Amino acid sequence: MSIYSSSEQLYKGLKLLFERIYSQDPSSGQKVSQSHLIIRLRITDPEVEVLINGRKDPPQLTYGKTTAFMPDLNMEMNADTLHQILLGVLPLGKALGNRQLKVRGPVWKSFVLEDIFQSGQAIYPQIMKEIGLDTGPGA
Repeated sequence: MSIYSSSEQLYKGLKLLFERIYSQDPSSGQKVSQSHLIIRLRITDPEVEVLINGRKDPPQLTYGKTTAFMPDLNMEMNADTLHQILLGVLPLGKALGNRQLKVRGPVWKSFVLEDIFQSGQAIYPQIMKEIGLDTGPGA
């Protein structure tokens, strides 16, 4: 069972995360915009999709399934993998190497999100509390 109890809880957490990252560390959003990539982030267990449009400055985020844009890069992982990345216990490169993070498209371009994940690590514990996730030792 996933650490997240529902898609709604995960969407709420992701929205808070991206809003705070872009307000507290605008340079991470600028790197995505400079890449001009459209990235689909698909999370499983629970099911969530986020489309990051790096052709806009700041990047435009669409939550939920959409066919409005054809992504340049598709990234897929389960919610627990995302959780481990945001806690800082699973590096992005290791997640790619052991296939916990699957990428369709030029894999090297996935590292454009590394700054976003790193910026998110500082604020993720607070977001966990706000959305009702256990922040204890096993979290």
